[in-house]
Amino acid sequence: MRATRSLEIGTGLFVILGLAALVFLTTQLPSSGLKLSLGAVPGYDVTAEFDNIGDLKVGAPVRMAGVRIGDVTGIGLDSQSFRADVHLHIYPQFSQIPQDSYASIETEGLLGGQYVGISPGGLDTYLKNGSQILQTQSAIVLENLINKFFANFSSGSSGSGSGNGSNNSNSSGNGKTPNQGQNPPQEPHP
Repeated sequence: MRATRSLEIGTGLFVILGLAALVFLTTQLPSSGLKLSLGAVPGYDVTAEFDNIGDLKVGAPVRMAGVRIGDVTGIGLDSQSFRADVHLHIYPQFSQIPQDSYASIETEGLLGGQYVGISPGGLDTYLKNGSQILQTQSAIVLENLINKFFANFSSGSSGSGSGNGSNNSNSSGNGKTPNQGQNPPQEPHP
């Protein structure tokens, strides 16, 4: 009886620790939007407006040259311009990012999560708390590209003569080809 009781307690503790680890790891994913931290992270906040942010989430990384330099802390919609307003928190050691830098929404791998990539500009003035990145490029939405591809493919194949019912036959049913009984086209003389 005593061995069974200690086995049940050990199993219960193992399950509780497993659930705690699962909750912790879930909060650390960029797509969850939740982060466990012990207070405010030092650094500065900037904003950028995009026409389309795709599947960008709060907590996604901000990268420059592949190095993580910050996080996406908020996403909203500007009611004046109807563009996505993305709030970025940049770590303090990256305080010399030129003010004319370029922000774009990139994808990690072919089907990975999205992040904000910053390409440096050339000015001697730097982004600071409250700055806005003016030059942006929206996300490339894979579904839109696939839809455009199939739309172009289907319109290109329907205009090639197949499927339109003509098959180079005369629709009057007299058995003659369209140019039969007519003078052949003449080439212009120089």
